[in-house]
Amino acid sequence: MSIISLSDGSSSGFTAGDLRDLAAHLNVELPDGKDAEDYLRLLWSFEAVMKQVEDGPDYFHQGLKPQAVSTARWYWKPSPEDNPLNAWSHRCDLSAARPTSDILKGRTVAIKDNICVAGLPTTLGAPASLVSEDGVFPVSQIDAVVVARLLAAGAVIKGTSTCECFCASPLSFTSATGPVHNPRLYGYTAGGSSSGSCALVAAHSLLSSEQKEEGHLPLGETVELAIGSDQAGSVRIPASYNGLYGLKPTFGLNPYTGAASMSPMIDHLGPIASTLEDIAALLQVMAGYDGLDPRMTPESPLAGQVKPYPQLLLDFRQQILAGPREVGKGWRIGLLTESFMIPGVDPEVRDTVRGAAKRFFETAGATVVDISIPMHREGPVIWTAATRPSMSNWLCQGRPSGHLSYLPPHLQSRWPLSQETYDVLNSTNPALINIILSERFAQRFLPAGLEAKAHRKVFELRAAYDQALEEVDVLVTPCAPTVAMPHPKSSTRASSIMERLAPAIGLTSNTCPFNVTGHPALNVPCGVSSPPERPDVLLPIGMQVIGKRWKDEDVIKAAALFESGRELESNNAAE
Repeated sequence: MSIISLSDGSSSGFTAGDLRDLAAHLNVELPDGKDAEDYLRLLWSFEAVMKQVEDGPDYFHQGLKPQAVSTARWYWKPSPEDNPLNAWSHRCDLSAARPTSDILKGRTVAIKDNICVAGLPTTLGAPASLVSEDGVFPVSQIDAVVVARLLAAGAVIKGTSTCECFCASPLSFTSATGPVHNPRLYGYTAGGSSSGSCALVAAHSLLSSEQKEEGHLPLGETVELAIGSDQAGSVRIPASYNGLYGLKPTFGLNPYTGAASMSPMIDHLGPIASTLEDIAALLQVMAGYDGLDPRMTPESPLAGQVKPYPQLLLDFRQQILAGPREVGKGWRIGLLTESFMIPGVDPEVRDTVRGAAKRFFETAGATVVDISIPMHREGPVIWTAATRPSMSNWLCQGRPSGHLSYLPPHLQSRWPLSQETYDVLNSTNPALINIILSERFAQRFLPAGLEAKAHRKVFELRAAYDQALEEVDVLVTPCAPTVAMPHPKSSTRASSIMERLAPAIGLTSNTCPFNVTGHPALNVPCGVSSPPERPDVLLPIGMQVIGKRWKDEDVIKAAALFESGRELESNNAAE
């Protein structure tokens, strides 16, 4: 390490007493004298360097500059009457002035409100006081890479969708604007944290298929497609609750640049849609190396070399049409034994997923086998231990690690924590306080190197799944462990911490392991069930399909094979 210059500390407020306090936090006592004087001067010098960067102009990367659009970039906050599900954060109407392809021509899209859209506020589902000093939501000056690619492909961005407070909930009642409602049953969860994205696409699907029943709350304006982020299941869980396809792609396939991070090793951006064709089209548009995201690896394809996912799906559909009971004969589907025994999985969800997978895959000619991966039980533990000790750095403080990264410049965290900030966070989503406290607990009371050991366990978990995927083409698990439940009455800010956090405990146990290991995982609608208190309403059940890393097309094809088996059985029943 070199020291570039020395400062005399004339402009610093850092004192010898502060140095002693700093050392005391390290359990060190610095004696008065020359050593203390020298360290004090070195820290003045470091402070001066950081102050120079703070006072200088920021850099807005040319690759993230706002895309040219056909109309002015303006936005509006929808009224409650126009936003009955509370699924919209801010509205807009953006289309590229000069699109470079028509793969998404005219298709309407919602962008989760932790992903930057130039000219629109970014709220992170939080109160404005937590993301700005003046109580006004910061307006993005950049388009996230995936946003720019959607526009270039002809998509029409209709707005940003409500997300959970700092994306730290798999349910949909923590946003600062209030709960997001399931379009099938008002007052029930839409899942999270991509709550608004999934609610809007599900509402569109319901309206298109004329399934909306009289007496339901009006659904408002909807969209055909949406983008979400997924760190533990935040695309797949709400997709399960809403009867949609939601893909967490292979880690490093889609660039995350321009989205607020929770922890780099688990950050994924994924597509949400009601058809596999739309999932494939969105994935082809979003995927590919961007030169900025440190999450991308040497295995990430260049933007011009992304697999033609829609064509691969079309070719597979045509094979199915040519031999509906033949094409599946080469497929082996593995029912992941431990996933059906995860605590909290409702027996009806367990039986529906297992029964539908076996029945419809076998009808399509595939072989369905049980496959045991004992380490899957440890997956949620490994996910927590590998991410929680440092999650606050990224999520709450905006502090990148040593890897070169480009965090959205307009998102400035309110740090250090104050009593006022604590009170707001505690009343909005206490999961954030738990994340902050967990990091400080890890720093002060856990052994050095424990987080590193958890990272090594991630590689062991990945190897366990990889080994199983040598025996089968895809793995199948339940996705969300239940059907959508009512928003908890305990979600009011007057209730206790545990009352507000309890409904989410264990909800992502089958999804979060694949965030650390990086395997592609897709929610596939596979059945319905009624909640006990509303036997008159059918709510979706989701099946998770997991594939080999960098074989996202196999996950999509497996879902198409499942669809084919269901259609064959339906046709046989009709005959």
